[in-house]
Amino acid sequence: MKKIVIDGHNLIPKVPGIHLADPDDENKLIQMIGEYCRLSRTRADLFFDGAPAGSSPHSRLGLVSVHHVKQGGTADDAIIRHLRREGQNARNILVISSDHRVQVEAKALRAETMTSESFNRTMQQAFSSPAVVDAIRNKPPSETEVEEMLKLMQENRKKS
Repeated sequence: MKKIVIDGHNLIPKVPGIHLADPDDENKLIQMIGEYCRLSRTRADLFFDGAPAGSSPHSRLGLVSVHHVKQGGTADDAIIRHLRREGQNARNILVISSDHRVQVEAKALRAETMTSESFNRTMQQAFSSPAVVDAIRNKPPSETEVEEMLKLMQENRKKS
């Protein structure tokens, strides 16, 4: 299984519909990366800097390991340390970051690199592939979606 390492706050501004100013931006990206990993059979380590005090530094959602770097540290430094710990295995990792320093260090450790802009295009292509579109189209609605639709239909009846 392939493995990617992502600089989360570097990717967020490149993804349509997610903004750094959004208080839920990290969770939205985690969900999106989780779906991408499921579709592409990839594992991901997703790094965010600026973790609030008292928050858990590591969590997992399916194929995504989330690393929250504590105040005073940076995701860039954490990614580089992570690659160094991987040693020879770093050559099997794709690092997603547009940060020049991260790219240079990753290449020096023999990891592949891709800019956040390029990865966003790759991700969007995966989400719009015919097989994925069919799967989404044929997926039954969740209970929440059904409740939402029923609520809208009842509101429309009242207006008529």
